[in-house]
Amino acid sequence: MSERLFIFDTTLRDGEQVPGCQLNTVEKIQVAKQLEALGVDVIEAGFPVSSPGDFNSVIEISKAVTWPTICALTRAVEKDIDVAAEALKYAKHKRIHTGIGTSDPHIKYKFNSTREEIIERAVAAVKYARRYVDDVEFYAEDAGRTDNEYLARVVEAVIKAGATVVNIPDTTGYCLPDEYGAKIKYLVDHVDGIDKAILSTHCHNDLGMATANTVSGVLNGARQVEVTINGIGERAGNTALEEVAMILRCHKHLNVDTNINTQKIYPTSRMVSSLMNMPVQPNKAIVGRNAFAHSSGIHQDGVLKNVQTYEIINPKDVGIDDNAIVLTARSGRAALKHRLHVLGVEMSQEKLDKVYEDFLKLADKKKDITDDDILVLAGADRNVNHHIKLEYLQVTSGVGVRSVASLGLNISGEHFEAAATGNGPVDAAIKAVKQIIRRQMTLKEFTIQAISKGSDDVGKVHMQVEYDGQMYYGFGANTDIIAASVEAYIDCINKFRK
Repeated sequence: MSERLFIFDTTLRDGEQVPGCQLNTVEKIQVAKQLEALGVDVIEAGFPVSSPGDFNSVIEISKAVTWPTICALTRAVEKDIDVAAEALKYAKHKRIHTGIGTSDPHIKYKFNSTREEIIERAVAAVKYARRYVDDVEFYAEDAGRTDNEYLARVVEAVIKAGATVVNIPDTTGYCLPDEYGAKIKYLVDHVDGIDKAILSTHCHNDLGMATANTVSGVLNGARQVEVTINGIGERAGNTALEEVAMILRCHKHLNVDTNINTQKIYPTSRMVSSLMNMPVQPNKAIVGRNAFAHSSGIHQDGVLKNVQTYEIINPKDVGIDDNAIVLTARSGRAALKHRLHVLGVEMSQEKLDKVYEDFLKLADKKKDITDDDILVLAGADRNVNHHIKLEYLQVTSGVGVRSVASLGLNISGEHFEAAATGNGPVDAAIKAVKQIIRRQMTLKEFTIQAISKGSDDVGKVHMQVEYDGQMYYGFGANTDIIAASVEAYIDCINKFRK
């Protein structure tokens, strides 16, 4: 019989720390419900003391989900723990996740402390958290660069203080897989009372080894993994939930399995990508749009003869179903509502009616509507309260001629028009916007993503604009990529601090 591996999802905490990926409370609840349907054991819902928004999100997520444990992050500070406990008051199953840095660089430069003082602070934090909850997780930040002997002392001390889970983060993504696995094994072999707690992995992807390190940790005794959907997270990201789940499902001989309903992986991936405006790279393992595509003639020949020649995963096992209901302009509200439900999106009748109107307009422009299109439509009301809106856009462009764009903006009820030329239609359109919005702003990043493969499909544009020393992130989606670019630029401007 397979051993149980607990899935700790931190998409809504570590994943949401990515610039431009912030969600409002309603969107966080939507993701949390989908994570519950996916089979996640623990949902890290936020860092309550960091902001009123995070505090409120932990409260509302606690009310919205039933069986997963809801976890709140803290530092080894009593006020943090007090606030986390208050935020978790409605959770059916609650956990406080507290900790402190244990590597010599953290002890010396971050805390200006000593090894003994760090152990004392760690023990005090765990004991204080245990006053509120029975389930306390301790994280030894930068454990990847902490020497094993000292790390074992810390782990032993916090378990004796009452920690039920001990997190061994490779915070900087520095470890090699054999080093990280050996670190976990050292703790299993040398910590007195290790059987009283679960060891957890939390690996970052700075050197592209997050999943390898996580699996190595599992093979050496870790029984919880801290992961995110699509591997999103600070810097280069975290371990991807979908990768760990499918590695263990494919390698059944390891006798370790999860509670994940793998058929919900793909729709969950697309939901998170859409709500967080974070594109999934086409060659991303498991959930990238090319993950099951074969272009090489040799590969195509092999797949046609027997799919197992080049595919180790059945696409249906991760929720990619080529035979799903195809939505067109003749589809009714019921079909749209059903597809949204499959994708984990529930909405009121009033909002469904509005999305359905937009759906019909899009369906008139396209042959088929994809799941990504539907998720974009479902989230399109996020800019309904923006004070700057694009009213119309007309562009003239071609080979050998200078592009010209004219557009109209509605700014808090007033109408403005402008025209400009540029080195291409997008450049012209953005210059026209700048003629109306006269501020010193610099476009720092501009990414276009076709969310599927047809020439009539919706394109997604992500932008990063610098204004007044701050970075702002914008998103636009449209079947016209120039319009999507302008919408993304305007989305940035709408976020400028007054």
